[in-house]
Amino acid sequence: MVTKQNKTTLEDLKQEVVAESATQATPVVRAPKKDSLGRSQSVGKKKDAVARVIIKMGKGVITVNGRTLEDYFPRPVLRMIINQPFAVTNREGQFDVQCNVRGGGLSGQAYALRHGISRCLDLFEPELHTALKRAGFLTRDSRVVERKKPGLSKARKRFQFSKR
Repeated sequence: MVTKQNKTTLEDLKQEVVAESATQATPVVRAPKKDSLGRSQSVGKKKDAVARVIIKMGKGVITVNGRTLEDYFPRPVLRMIINQPFAVTNREGQFDVQCNVRGGGLSGQAYALRHGISRCLDLFEPELHTALKRAGFLTRDSRVVERKKPGLSKARKRFQFSKR
């Protein structure tokens, strides 16, 4: 029940709530982040591997540490992992990728490169964000090797117990 002391009625409150929700419902449109040469750059990580990635419009050439993708990653599974962001967003063969990868093994480097390419695509074309996020390519896999504890042979492995 509305008293005479209140200046607003229930109808006025409803209209205010509808007006506020309408202004909050508009999605925030992000602008693409490119440098003066039309490139986007980002960093991808996995375990100890770090990939610094630069993408630009091109013919689909991927260069890793100055070598071609086939030379640096001989296993086809690793090349497939690296090309997943392009396949999910239907951008295969449209971007040239230049990257430097350090640390870790080949598998960790491939996943770091996939993470870096996904972040670059997100900066280059923000409309691709939802597709990349749903595929899980923008999330950094934070799992790292557990440290060795004193008195143990490895992180959790113990020496054989001897009762006598």
